[in-house]
Amino acid sequence: MQSVRTAAQKQIAQSLSASTTTLIRYLFGLPFALAYYFVLRYTYQEEAVVGNAVFYRAASSAAIAQIFATVLLIKALSLRNFAVGTALVKTEALLTAIIGALFFSAILSPIAYLSVVIGVIGVLIASNWKVSFSDLFQNESIKFGVGAGLGFALASLWIREASLSLELPRLLSAAAVLLYMVLIQTVMCLLFVLIRESSQLSLMLARWRSCVFIGFSSLAGSIGWFTAMSLQDAAVVKTLGQTEFVITLLITYFYFGERITAKECVGIMLVALSVILLITAT
Repeated sequence: MQSVRTAAQKQIAQSLSASTTTLIRYLFGLPFALAYYFVLRYTYQEEAVVGNAVFYRAASSAAIAQIFATVLLIKALSLRNFAVGTALVKTEALLTAIIGALFFSAILSPIAYLSVVIGVIGVLIASNWKVSFSDLFQNESIKFGVGAGLGFALASLWIREASLSLELPRLLSAAAVLLYMVLIQTVMCLLFVLIRESSQLSLMLARWRSCVFIGFSSLAGSIGWFTAMSLQDAAVVKTLGQTEFVITLLITYFYFGERITAKECVGIMLVALSVILLITAT
């Protein structure tokens, strides 16, 4: 679902700004987030969820980090082809493992760390990049892609922290974090667009069908991410999520008509190996 949403975002970003494209995923995803949360509340027969200090701090931090990461992702996609832009963001799995170990006490097994590294190497090989030392400071694609990866990594760790702070069934706690974050993100992005790019709103509404599709696919992908990260360490979830890159390559080939190279095939095999190692380790 996330691959499909990113593809739709790339298309609509051709006629809308990065900030407005970011707003779409939250504004049009909010009704689906509300519906999902209330269905789970009814299913579990729970009262209204009341958060604590840890919940609000972690969920608010995750919301802000995810906004910046999404804007940087859209900018990265606008500078390179669809597969390469997504590949750069996939450094988030490695960043999640490193930051999680250093600051969140999320220590993995040696095999799990190996699977993370192999998965990231796989997507970077598939991106077919030749990066010099100077590129690290001059190439905007790298800055945007890795910056987005860092933002998503921090968001993932804070999402898990917020969800675990609630004494609720994991599906419901994940849904509560998701609804709170989407609500904050909608308000923040909408205010920014109203103040800085109000002319974009009419252009957005003229494409409401595409916006609804992006909102639904974004929310569906987020349900998967948030629930998985409530059940397992974020770095493990992100590494398993590298399989998204395989789907991305298929979208690249069949929908956007871009070629899949031999290096991309090698990258696919490395991602598959990383997932096998990850399953073994967990």
